[in-house]
Amino acid sequence: MANHKSSIKRIRQTETRRIRNRYHSKTMRNALKRFRSLQDKNEAEKDFPKLVALIDKMAKRNVIHKNNAANLKSKLAKQLNSLA
Repeated sequence: MANHKSSIKRIRQTETRRIRNRYHSKTMRNALKRFRSLQDKNEAEKDFPKLVALIDKMAKRNVIHKNNAANLKSKLAKQLNSLA
């Protein structure tokens, strides 16, 4: 167990952030999975801006790297354009 007050607080903060990051990561992964399974272009076009906003928010909060966010958005846009 940690001895310093500051390290005890740091442990608490880290655990809280870890849980929050896990929740947001899982939410984003579920949204990605749902979007990738879509076959209807109209529905995909409706969901795309929400998903992009979610990815940007995760990058802003440092849950994912900004380059990873850019790559994800690029792949999703490519998939959206390929739908007939």
